[in-house]
Amino acid sequence: MATTESAPPPIDMPPIDAQAAFTGTVAPEGDDRLDEGRLTAWFEQNVEGFAGPLTVAKFKGGQSNPTYRIDAPSGPYVLRRKPLGKLLPSAHAVDREYTVQAALATTAFPVARQYGLCTDDTVAGSWFYVMGCVDGRTIWDGAMPGATPAERRAHYNAMVDTLAALHSIDPQAIGLGEFGRPGNYFGRQVDRWTKQYRLSETETMPEMERLIAWLPTTLPEQTRISVVHGDYRIDNLIFAADGPRVAAVLDWELSTLGDPLADFTYFCTAWAQDNGGRSGVRDLDRAALGIPELDEMVARYCAQTGRDGLPGIDWYLAYNFFRLAAIIQGIKKRVIDGTASSAHARAMSERVQPLAALALSHAEAAGA
Repeated sequence: MATTESAPPPIDMPPIDAQAAFTGTVAPEGDDRLDEGRLTAWFEQNVEGFAGPLTVAKFKGGQSNPTYRIDAPSGPYVLRRKPLGKLLPSAHAVDREYTVQAALATTAFPVARQYGLCTDDTVAGSWFYVMGCVDGRTIWDGAMPGATPAERRAHYNAMVDTLAALHSIDPQAIGLGEFGRPGNYFGRQVDRWTKQYRLSETETMPEMERLIAWLPTTLPEQTRISVVHGDYRIDNLIFAADGPRVAAVLDWELSTLGDPLADFTYFCTAWAQDNGGRSGVRDLDRAALGIPELDEMVARYCAQTGRDGLPGIDWYLAYNFFRLAAIIQGIKKRVIDGTASSAHARAMSERVQPLAALALSHAEAAGA
């Protein structure tokens, strides 16, 4: 059974119209501005088929790596760069984003075309990479307002099918055999996010302290290795304009080689969170909306990946919410330091403690 054993507390956050808040672009300001002259020169030398002049706008969405739309006569492009200022170790790895997408682009898996990676800070202030701008729709709200029940079900099925396809790709066959270390994935991840949390810690949270003590002692056995996306959810996908097909998977900052169940159960966290205008579906009338139940999603994924089932899902949910709390603690620290890249980062930073409490509730359901 995939259903969690207890109902964890909701995250008490005010709902937002994420579609309106995060869709579209704004004019870059302050440190977000790019030197168009230097950028044009780099494009001319590194982007196949580029013809200028170019113009720059910044996408409103995104909390971590500032992301820009570059328009030119040769077409639209997307540029993602590291934020400025002091960064946590291994965070904002745009080079890894570029590497994994470039490798996957050699397969039938849906990713944007990759044009180039720049590690010269003098061009845009920090490392960046450029990819094609994929035509389609970004859906920020898991309730999919305006869709029919049949459309919602088809989109959710497409999300699971795409993730199962990723986990079926042999990393060695596409040159990603050294993209991460094999084995003990959850042990290394718990250790990594504990360290990242400590580096950005701004106050003592009893929930995080209990999780940090409990998670390493209860690690599940890892039986498979695949490319894992690390942040697979509805708003990190571009859907085709004409139907329920994933046209591109975006935001590969947390990708590595690891246990595919980490990826899939992260996707499952939507069923353990209230909607609030974002990806959560726990408090929605899923039957009326046509959104599949969690057990259906688990069964579909297991059927496509040759698994018998997914027991003990509460441990995985506890781990995923713990990791999310650690990630957002990093955003909170950047807000305090004045280096956060998004206007929505401050509101996002208030989610750390509620996420830690949610993680602990699943840990307790798993026996903590």
